[in-house]
Amino acid sequence: MQETDERRRFEEAVLPHLDAAYNLARWLTRNAHDAEDVVQEAYCRALKFFGGFQGSNGRTWLLQVVRNTGYTWLQKHRARELTVSFDEERQPATSDALNPEKLAIQQADREMLRQAIEELPVAYREVVVLRELEGLSYQEIAAVAEIPLGTVMSRLARARQQLQERLAHSIDEER
Repeated sequence: MQETDERRRFEEAVLPHLDAAYNLARWLTRNAHDAEDVVQEAYCRALKFFGGFQGSNGRTWLLQVVRNTGYTWLQKHRARELTVSFDEERQPATSDALNPEKLAIQQADREMLRQAIEELPVAYREVVVLRELEGLSYQEIAAVAEIPLGTVMSRLARARQQLQERLAHSIDEER
């Protein structure tokens, strides 16, 4: 009976965050298939070690497991990516929502941003994804990434600066 309670507790605390886990893994690995492998391994690890989970925030705990699993996977399969040196509202629908020209421009902008994020070093990419795409607080990011709060803030600032420079460069190239 206790095993059933533990499994139910795991399912309630962790399973609702599958999309967030996949999203983080996808951005870390930059490949959908590899992300699926990382998430599967992370969920296996999470289940194995769930007995030690005493917190109330299953999302943060799971994302920490996914992050660690992702870094282990990257170290095993793409160690070179980890050695890259680095310094430490949606718009409301309008009548233009179906305008083909505006839709094409929006799609091009999204693609340019996706590419710029993918080009970031993995340490910067993870904090951007956790903050901007997953909506985690700085404290939650620090817990997931196991880094000090100041490091979260500096990495986000540097990542945003690099994104700004890359996007400005991409726009200049298009002109």
